[in-house]
Amino acid sequence: MKAIHTFCNRRGLLALCLVCALALAGCEVGPKYKTPTALAPPAYKELANWKQAQPNDAHLGGNWWEIFQDPQLNSLEQQINVSNENLKAAVAQYQESRAALRSARADYYPTVTVAPSATRELYSNNRPPQSSTFDGLTFNDFVLPVNVGYQANVWGRVSRNVEMYREQAQATDADLAVINLSMHAALAEDYFAARTLDAEEKLLQDTVGQYEQALQLNEDRYRGGLASEVEVEQARTILQTTRAQLVDVGVARAQFEHAVAVLVGKAPAEFTLPPLPLTTPPPAIPVGVPSELLERRPDVAAAERRVAAANAQVGLAKTAYYPLVNIAGTGGLESGSITTLLQGPAGMWAVGASAVETLFDGGRRRALNDQAKAAYDSTVATYRQTVLTGFQQVEDNLAALRILEQEAGVQATAVQAAQRSLDLSNTRYDGGVTSYLEVITAQNAALSDELTAVNILGRRMASAVLLIQAIGGGWDRGTLPARPECCGRLATSSQQVAGLP
Repeated sequence: MKAIHTFCNRRGLLALCLVCALALAGCEVGPKYKTPTALAPPAYKELANWKQAQPNDAHLGGNWWEIFQDPQLNSLEQQINVSNENLKAAVAQYQESRAALRSARADYYPTVTVAPSATRELYSNNRPPQSSTFDGLTFNDFVLPVNVGYQANVWGRVSRNVEMYREQAQATDADLAVINLSMHAALAEDYFAARTLDAEEKLLQDTVGQYEQALQLNEDRYRGGLASEVEVEQARTILQTTRAQLVDVGVARAQFEHAVAVLVGKAPAEFTLPPLPLTTPPPAIPVGVPSELLERRPDVAAAERRVAAANAQVGLAKTAYYPLVNIAGTGGLESGSITTLLQGPAGMWAVGASAVETLFDGGRRRALNDQAKAAYDSTVATYRQTVLTGFQQVEDNLAALRILEQEAGVQATAVQAAQRSLDLSNTRYDGGVTSYLEVITAQNAALSDELTAVNILGRRMASAVLLIQAIGGGWDRGTLPARPECCGRLATSSQQVAGLP
C-alpha cells in the first residue's frame, strides 16, 4: 500500500508540473507581428507609351534570360547554376541558418543525459563527528543515473526564439535568391557588353577596309598627278587612327570575356567567348503593376522577413521580465555492489520544478528591451527604403528603355544622313570640285554616328537586363519555405537552380 501511495504521489507531481508548464506556454508575451505598410503607386510613371508584353507573356519564367532568344546566352546562364562560387557561398549561408533554426527548435524538447559512475571510497577515522558509524568505512558506489532537464516554453521564451530563427532562415533564403538573380543579371550584362564591342569591332574592320581602298586610290591619283601628297597623308592618317580604335576595342572586349569566365566558374585562360556582333533590339518586358513588386523582389522579401525576426526578438526580450521555469528529473540505479545494481531495490528517482525571477539587474532588462525595439524600428525603415529603391530602379530602367528607343530612331536617321553626306562628298571629290578634307570630315561623321548607334543598342540591352532584375527576374514570394527546418523541404527553389544539396 505504501508503494502504491508513493507511486501515485510521484505521478501526481509529474502531472501537476506538466499541466502548469502547458498552461503557461500559451501565455506568449510581446507584440503580434504585422507586416509594415509600404505605399505603392497605382502605376509606374515611366510606363506611359511603353510597349507592353503580350498577355501570354505577363510573367517572366525562372529562366528569364530565355526572353532574349539567344542560345549562346542560355548556355552560359545554365553554367552559372552549377559553377558559380558566389552562389555556392550563398547556399552554404542558407544551410547555416537552417542548422541554427534546428538548434533553436531543440529547446522544445527535454535534454536527457546519462552519467554512469563507479567509485570506491574510504572515510577518515578523524572526520567529524567523532564516533560516527562511518569512521574508517570503505565502500563501493555504483550509480547508473538518467537525468532529464526541460526549460518550459512559458511566456513564449522558446517559441519566440524559434520564430526569430525561422524568419532569419527565410530571409537568408531570399538572400540566396538575390545572389542568384544578381549573378545571372551580371552575366547577361557582361555578355551583351561583349557583343556590343563585337559589333563595334566589325564596324571598324569594315571601315578600315574602306579606308584602305581610299588610301590606295589617293596613292594612284598622286602617282598620276591628279592628287597632292597632302591628300595621301590625310587618307593615311584617318586609316591609322581607325586602326588604333579597332585595336583599343580589344581591351574592353577581353575584360568582359574574363568577367563572363569567372561568373561561369572557369579560369579566364580556360574560356573563350566566340565573337557575335549585337544586332537585335531588346524584347518587350512584362512589368506588371507596382503592388506586385512587393511579392516579386527577393530583396524586399528578405527585408520584410528581417522585420518579422526583429519583432520576435522584441517578444523574446520581454520574457526577461517573467520567471524562468525549469523542470528536472533523475532516475536510475545505485548500489554498493555491481552484482545487485540491476535489481529492483537499487532504483532511485527524483523530480521537481523551479522558477527563477530576477529582482534587480541595474536596468539591464529595460536596456535589452529598448535595444530590441530600436532594432525593430531600424529593420522597418530598411524595409521601406528597400521598397522605395525597388520602385526607383524600375522607373529608371523603364525611362532608359523608352528614351533610348526614341534616341535609336533619331540616331538611325542621323546615320542615313551621314552616309548620304559621305556619298555626296566622294562624288564631289571624284569630280574635282572639292578637296579630300571634305571627304575625311564626312567619313569621321559617318563613323561616329554608326558607333553611337551601336552603343545605343548596347545600352538598350543593358537596360532591359536591369529592368528584369529590378522586377525580380520572375521570382515569387511563394517560393519562400514556410518551415525551413522541416525535412520535407530541404532545398529552396534557388538551391534547386544551383544544383546543390
